[in-house]
Amino acid sequence: MLDTKKLRNIGISAHIDSGKTTLTERILFYTGKIHAMNEIRSKDGSAPKTDSMDQEKERGITIQSAATYCDWGNNAINIIDTPGHIDFTIEVERALRVLDGAILVLCGVAGVQAQSITVDRQMRRYNVPCIAFVNKCDRTGADPLRVCEMLRDKLGHNSVMIQYPIGTEDKFQGIIDLITMTPFLFKGPGGEEVVEAPDLLKGPLLQKALIQREKLIEALADLNDDIAEAFLEERKISPEEIYPILRDLTIERKITPVCCGSAYKNKGVQPLLDNVVRYLPSPEDRDYTALDQDNDENEVKLSHNPDDDPVLLAFKLEEGKYGQLTYCRIYQGTISKGNVIYNRRSSKKHKIGRLVRMHADEMHEIDAAGAGDIIALFGIDCASGDTFTGENINYTMTSMHVPDAVITLAIEPQKNEHLDKLSKALNRFGKEDPTFRVSVDKDSGQTIIGGMGELQLEVYIERIRREYKVDVHVGQPQVAYRETITKKIEFNHLHKQQTGGKGQWGHVAGYMEPIDEHYEFVDKVFGGSIPREYIPACNKGFKEVMNEGGIRGYPVTGIRVVLNDGSSHSVDSSDMAFKIAANKAFREAFSKAGPIVLEPVM
Repeated sequence: MLDTKKLRNIGISAHIDSGKTTLTERILFYTGKIHAMNEIRSKDGSAPKTDSMDQEKERGITIQSAATYCDWGNNAINIIDTPGHIDFTIEVERALRVLDGAILVLCGVAGVQAQSITVDRQMRRYNVPCIAFVNKCDRTGADPLRVCEMLRDKLGHNSVMIQYPIGTEDKFQGIIDLITMTPFLFKGPGGEEVVEAPDLLKGPLLQKALIQREKLIEALADLNDDIAEAFLEERKISPEEIYPILRDLTIERKITPVCCGSAYKNKGVQPLLDNVVRYLPSPEDRDYTALDQDNDENEVKLSHNPDDDPVLLAFKLEEGKYGQLTYCRIYQGTISKGNVIYNRRSSKKHKIGRLVRMHADEMHEIDAAGAGDIIALFGIDCASGDTFTGENINYTMTSMHVPDAVITLAIEPQKNEHLDKLSKALNRFGKEDPTFRVSVDKDSGQTIIGGMGELQLEVYIERIRREYKVDVHVGQPQVAYRETITKKIEFNHLHKQQTGGKGQWGHVAGYMEPIDEHYEFVDKVFGGSIPREYIPACNKGFKEVMNEGGIRGYPVTGIRVVLNDGSSHSVDSSDMAFKIAANKAFREAFSKAGPIVLEPVM
């Protein structure tokens, strides 16, 4: 275990095909973790280290986030390479939940794209500081300065160039460090040699670089008094003055430093690593809190003291050939082989048998790990998002945001004897991936799987065929539409049924109106017009009809129901009568309240 101040936990996130996996492969090569660089979709069938699944190699995309680690100088870096497709958004979500910093990779030509916006929203949700890397500067149409402006305009970042490209498109040769004003070229067959080239810094290139350095100093001066004073006095500001200030502002998310390069052409990766170490936070630079379950869920600040009771968050599960592999981030304390930890959701006690550090699909055994580390445990029965602690504390970490499914399809095995295998596969995938939903259609009895997109479901169907040897029939994909209302409407319904014996009587009145939340029930009944014991039955009646679907049969959302009047019968009223009354009142009012169909928005 090394000094936590020298540890960096970073994620590499971006829109599809921006070059995340290629960048990760280059980082592993330059840090000596691998000895050859493999390309995505290479002709000889080899693949980048972090794309180890068969489907990742075949499709040329990242499907599962992969954790690895490397050393740069005296610093250790844990890296998680994440997928770009929205279908696998949970992989990005859970990576950013446990990381201290991130590299936001942007294409030098396209700049900020749709998924860049989603990834940025996820970073904001967990307050993750980032540096931007404008990749593909060698491609036709690449313009890092325009991408820096897009970061400012589209994502609201206070983005500043800390590097300037030497040439662009097919003339891209290297970068100028704007803080030290040093040009760098990348020589050797794999760009291993970083060579200073001061002779290049002259003429128009020097003028353009000085303009960008001036913009960087201005941005810092707006946020720091010492830099502002030096700027006004027109005093030369040294790199040693800039580094700590830029680091603090990056960690506070007040500034986003922008680097540039071309991972595929092996240019700009080593200076990017220098900047990761220089500007992104160590675990000690971030404040993390847990909820104390023994003290009304009050927030408790977690410490970096190795002797404190451990606190770990299980953020990802993977079924491997040796059983379930649980990826964990340690937030406090130290854990070693043979230690006992407690799952605070299930109250189960577990002894740590094997402790490993992941290098993509390889496992490297370790004896102990401390706060800030990302490790994996074997043979521990848990769910994604569970918190483990030592015996003396009862803390839980806050959970991750899991989006709702946007697409569903029916699935069944071609042979009945494969039902068990299919059920095992669906249970496993549901446990590993919180966005993968399995349900049974109550009308048709069909098994329905849901997820974030067709690609995700396609991948899981293919995995069922390959890993479980089950051929399945698959129905047409259905979009998970919803229905809602557009105007306020009153309702007043009496459900009365007289038979030979006891009859039914339930009378409800009130109004419904559109809201931004899913559903809200407001009880404004006064004077006992509806007895208190029947109010929950009314709420249940409204909720049931919302799940059953509106006019077109899609589930209903975004409605506030206010119950303010009604009447009851001393003999014939019952829970059932008021539930039916609420059900019918809702249906009548819904059809008159301007119902519309909502599409899922990603």
